[in-house]
Amino acid sequence: MPAKRLGSEPDVGRTDREGGCDMIHRMIREAMAASPVAAVIISIALMLFCGFAMTRLTKKLRLPNVTAYILTGICIGPYCADLIPMPVIDSMDFLSDIALAFIAFGTGEFFRFSTLRRSGLRVVVITVLEACTASLAVLLVTYGLLGIDLSFSLVLAALAAATAPASTMMTIRQTGARGEFVDTLLQVVALDDAVGLVAYSAAISFALCIRTGAGLDIAGLLRPIAVNAGVFLLGGLFGLLLRLLMPKGRSDDNRLIISVSMLFAFCGICALLDVSPLLGCMSMGTVYLNISDDEKLFRQLGYFTPPVLQLFFVRSGLAFRLDALVSSEVMLGGVPLLTVGVLYFFARILGKYAGAFGGGLATRAAPAIRNYLGLALIPQAGVAIGLAALGARTLGGESGVALETVILASSVLYELMGPACAKLSLYLSHSYTSRLEELVPDERIGAGEEPQPNEVELLIRRIQAIQVDLEAEGMSEEEQAFLEAAEDQMAALGAVRGRRRLL
Repeated sequence: MPAKRLGSEPDVGRTDREGGCDMIHRMIREAMAASPVAAVIISIALMLFCGFAMTRLTKKLRLPNVTAYILTGICIGPYCADLIPMPVIDSMDFLSDIALAFIAFGTGEFFRFSTLRRSGLRVVVITVLEACTASLAVLLVTYGLLGIDLSFSLVLAALAAATAPASTMMTIRQTGARGEFVDTLLQVVALDDAVGLVAYSAAISFALCIRTGAGLDIAGLLRPIAVNAGVFLLGGLFGLLLRLLMPKGRSDDNRLIISVSMLFAFCGICALLDVSPLLGCMSMGTVYLNISDDEKLFRQLGYFTPPVLQLFFVRSGLAFRLDALVSSEVMLGGVPLLTVGVLYFFARILGKYAGAFGGGLATRAAPAIRNYLGLALIPQAGVAIGLAALGARTLGGESGVALETVILASSVLYELMGPACAKLSLYLSHSYTSRLEELVPDERIGAGEEPQPNEVELLIRRIQAIQVDLEAEGMSEEEQAFLEAAEDQMAALGAVRGRRRLL
């Protein structure tokens, strides 16, 4: 039997569904077909509400929200409930550019020059080695072992470098871990996405040279590098302009409007030039932070972007080719796509761990950093999924569909096991403890005072101290920034009303 074409479209118009939801499904589709505008609005509402509903389930299972959003897209997509029309799915392609613009801009927050100088070269060396080793391992498996097309193998290998910091940071907050291991881990995951962005830019440039038959001549290689360098410089200019548009007296709501409009404008310019906005948005965030020292804007954007990111991840799940992954008839260079996905999954894990271990040896890091850092670098989601969407659009055809399918499937698995591996690394490195005596030192609760309190009183004091810490950490920095903006706005409204009463 001939291999099934990977780029074939699903039969989204089938009406012979069986089951109890057939009537509901038909009613929804007819309502959407009545108006294109209604189709888009109802589809967005379904994506947002169903994504929220799925998080209620995954939260009980202690799974990250990204997993819930991807699973939501799969469930309501063409291969399950088929609630979202295919034209609407195709028209939401721009979401990947916008979502990645916010993610890349937020990455710039971690590139404070003073912090980079203080941390020295150790973090940079570890990050580059673990990212490049993971990419090399995937390239050896896909191109060297499986013999898959070089352009596809290069892009997939570049995507292996990226790591999702959200799961790791969530685990650190939950355990209250601290120390040298945690500080190194946070800096590595912050730099990791930047290395992934650069690796993707280089890989897609090589892939396009190969695809277009231009060969690997110097001009063909330097041209895309020069374009990306220009985008990087343009992003820095946008960061400078953003700082000039943000004087101290600017209200918080206007700051949010200006920053979002600048990101949208930059994405539009990059779309006209047909280049990725990632490096430019990262440069914009880096320049803005270092010349303004304004971390509050990043917190406000972090609280504003969840609906945008949710739509992006749900849309990624909608585009997930479930039939391509599980069918043994679907081939990529003569290799079943499921085989490619499984080997990619394990090759990246081995590459991450080996690279982090080698980086620890090269920099003479502490044994805990050398031995356990790689366990915390397994998660992969936001940047990798967005880059896969861009890569799928650039490569096109069967290779593009296969690229996005492999990354989405592996990201779900990485997000399932990532938090557990991160917690294990924190435990093995002795970065957190469950003993009350170590969580709350005796000096904090006055254990040495006279007369000395008994064991019951000490236990009560320790519990009270932990409750104070939990209340202090109960609100995220993004929520605090949003609350401060709301309070400032209410104060301004109150002042206006007071002046009107005086008049």
